[in-house]
Amino acid sequence: MPSAEIITIGTEILLGEIVDTNTRYIARVLRGLGIDLYRTITIGDNVERIAEAIRNSLRRADIVITTGGLGPTVDDPTREAVAKALGVETEFREDLWEQVVEVIARYGRKPSENQKRQAYVPKGAIGVRNPVGTAPCFIVETPLRLPPSHLSGMGGEQEGGVRAIISLPGVPNEMEYILHESIIPYLQQRFNLNEIIKVRILHCAGLGEGMIDEKIGDLETLSNPTVGLAAHTGVVDVRIAAKARSEAEADAMIAEVEQQVRERLDGYVFGADEDRLEDAALNAVARRGWTLTAIESGLDGLLARIIPHTASLADLDPGALLDALRAARTESRADAALGVALFPNERAAEMALITPHGEKTHRITYGGPPRSLPRWSVNLALNWLRTAALEEHAA
Repeated sequence: MPSAEIITIGTEILLGEIVDTNTRYIARVLRGLGIDLYRTITIGDNVERIAEAIRNSLRRADIVITTGGLGPTVDDPTREAVAKALGVETEFREDLWEQVVEVIARYGRKPSENQKRQAYVPKGAIGVRNPVGTAPCFIVETPLRLPPSHLSGMGGEQEGGVRAIISLPGVPNEMEYILHESIIPYLQQRFNLNEIIKVRILHCAGLGEGMIDEKIGDLETLSNPTVGLAAHTGVVDVRIAAKARSEAEADAMIAEVEQQVRERLDGYVFGADEDRLEDAALNAVARRGWTLTAIESGLDGLLARIIPHTASLADLDPGALLDALRAARTESRADAALGVALFPNERAAEMALITPHGEKTHRITYGGPPRSLPRWSVNLALNWLRTAALEEHAA
């Protein structure tokens, strides 16, 4: 199975001016093709540093994918950097220039002289058409026909094997289009891909990462499928990833492990993949046939954006939440009521829950980043609501 690394290029990413969404998108595509992604990095618009990053990636990976830096300006350095990394010159391609002229003509304009830069690619590269933008892309294969000094330390090549550098534009919709139209078919054919990687994410709440690890730690040592944990704010994800020759085979492998995870974490798994905790909580309430109201304090509308008819109360005193929630429930004539009050100076939150079967209150303290306290407390409260609805439904 081939391996890959992704290099995103752009000083604007390093400065925090834009968010890199391309890496996540490409990673998911590679996963679906059965390609192992070992590393992703971001480099600013500097030819030397990009070239060094490419050389380092080629020592480790079969496929190196770059995004960004293919525009017409001086600070679009990817073409020169790839050429430098491989010890070749760039060359002008008339066919690529014709593509640039054609795309610009759609806007009723003629290309400027500096846009000719986009028709230059590393010598010997495979040109890749970009029908949705002005930046042609390219692929450079490296079957050790390049000067050995530039590839020293890369290890031995299998007979007939290649490594490939694939340079794509940074504009997300252009990158995604070309990836599907041109790059996926190339990878499938060139690397004889006959496996896929499929991933299932189980979402858990009400149990910390350490406790989950204690319950399923032996599963985390499996080699295929693999099992891993990722902690979020009040939610822990269990990732199950399987490599197989078909989707059906991968599904069967995942299903076997998923069943074990669900059995060991009974009640803590609230959903999978795109499921959200707020939906799980509200769906559990709906299945009970309850009407619901809520109040919040110190959350800046976070709970109100999830639960309709949430009242926001300013400066609620500690210990006053339950009385306020009782009044709100009586006024709205709701079956159930959930309240969350935040006390940032104490790094604490209070929760209160009223259902047709009784009242509960709980005070929690938080040791993490202060800005995460609102989301953490709301997630805990939502899970409290979810489990209460499920327990009373079962009863």
